Amino acid sequence: MFPDLTRDDVFRIETRRLWLRWPTAKDKDAILRLAGERAVAEMTARIPHPLDRHTVDAFLLTTRGANSAGTGLTLALAERQAPANLIGLVGISGGGGAPHLGYWLGQPWWGNGLMGEAARALVHAYFAYAGGGRLEASALPANPASRRVLEKVGFRVTGRGPRACPARGGDREVDLFGLDRGDWADRAGAFDPTADLAAAS
Repeated sequence: MFPDLTRDDVFRIETRRLWLRWPTAKDKDAILRLAGERAVAEMTARIPHPLDRHTVDAFLLTTRGANSAGTGLTLALAERQAPANLIGLVGISGGGGAPHLGYWLGQPWWGNGLMGEAARALVHAYFAYAGGGRLEASALPANPASRRVLEKVGFRVTGRGPRACPARGGDREVDLFGLDRGDWADRAGAFDPTADLAAAS
């Protein structure tokens, strides 16, 4: 799904306020602390609460393996002035149907538009570098902030239906979203790389 460019752990995307880089074992404590908060975990499909170190270790191994194989791309978010300090994650994963965008952000950074900035940069990379045709995403109805992120990036609501949420005890009713390459291209014409996407290497 993803090209050689993204498959090396030196790959990163810089935005106006963020670095998006591969997660590493050094991020374990931050993931455990931030994603382990009930307010964060319960808005996701796959983060259990409570969150334990074994689960985080397994996640990091799986994620880095998918990044290396090009079957997905999950990146740690860090503020540019502190690139070693993870504050959230954003990723695109494969599976049945179109690839899926997912993300979470530590609670201290909510409300500042950082997740929209990160999601926009990764979506741009997916369509621009990987030649993707379509992305899907979902948000729990109780999570309007996630819905706003998706709408700002250009996703459109495609309906509501059940989605597997293993960490929430089974299927949950979610709002479904989609973004096609054509719609992304229309928005990309107005995309100012100096405003959000500073560099990729």
